Amino acid sequence: MSVECFVTGGTGFIGQHLLAYLSAKGHTIRVLMRRPERLAALREQVDKLGGVATRVFAVAGDLEHDNLGLSLADREVLRQSRVVFHLGAHFAWGLSLEHSRAVNVEGAQRVALLAVEQKSRLVMTGGYMLKNHEHLQRIGIDPRHPELTNWRAVYRRVGAYEGSKLEAHFATLQLMSAKGGEMTVVHPATVCGHSRTGHILDGQPLVELIRNLVQGRLTAVPGTPDHWLPLVTVDYLVELMAACAFDPAMAGQELLALDDQSPSLRELMVQVTRPIGLKSPKHHIPLRLLKVLLSIPPVARFLNSSTEALDFIQTTRFDTTAAEQFANRHGLAKPDMRQSLQHTAVFVHSHCMTRGNIR
Repeated sequence: MSVECFVTGGTGFIGQHLLAYLSAKGHTIRVLMRRPERLAALREQVDKLGGVATRVFAVAGDLEHDNLGLSLADREVLRQSRVVFHLGAHFAWGLSLEHSRAVNVEGAQRVALLAVEQKSRLVMTGGYMLKNHEHLQRIGIDPRHPELTNWRAVYRRVGAYEGSKLEAHFATLQLMSAKGGEMTVVHPATVCGHSRTGHILDGQPLVELIRNLVQGRLTAVPGTPDHWLPLVTVDYLVELMAACAFDPAMAGQELLALDDQSPSLRELMVQVTRPIGLKSPKHHIPLRLLKVLLSIPPVARFLNSSTEALDFIQTTRFDTTAAEQFANRHGLAKPDMRQSLQHTAVFVHSHCMTRGNIR
């Protein structure tokens, strides 16, 4: 059955794959776009990714504007949307608190209000760090009482991007509860490229890691042999998101989209260097020392990294039982992560080594 959907963040990496997947399944998608004149380019990309471009339409708007900057006519059209997928966010290290809140927190609340108004299911992307309760407690968030959080202190500890994503999650949950809206949250791990093609967009954390390895900037493995970077392939992620959106049992639920077969960080580097003929680093550098080094601006620029990125390197393991059971119920097969990493590395080496050559 064809369903009308509204998507924010549809021009981003996950968003493009979600548009392709939904349109290939016969759904009609309207995408919030600050520059709707770029619809033709987006449709071309949707076709390349296996979707049906003619089922994708642009809606002019902006997460930073009241009512998302939507015209009255577009608001009326969007009333037909059964599901609102909120992927829109500004991802970058070193954001200001004010800008990150305006886009990532207040923008999420505006999307939530629209979903409530038109009685749509809101499917929102959170982040796997929200499932690391020890980390949340350490940075000053009690998940049982998020209203007591000193958010400015959290932003200072983890940076504006991650702080704003954490605040957006709890603020939107509170808003939807107060308004009686229907919401599902999917918490993605760091996103790997497509499991078969390796397709990934420049600017993704995994692309930066591969680029640093190729350019000889990353000569030691951050952390210890127990540290890992939790991953999920983009195609498996969008399958999980779509299944959540149309599963009545997932209303009011959260799902952790994380592949527990993600290798250690050292093994990850082995997998991405092998197919492009590079040697992987063998020695480790303590995260504490690396944070000190990255606090020195010239070093941070040379290493092309930020202290904000280091919090995502984990020793914590996550319980993925619920996600595995959900995937099995919907017949979703988890791709082989090592093969996916190798395909991603080949794609990055072929397409993404010149910054900005992928839009």
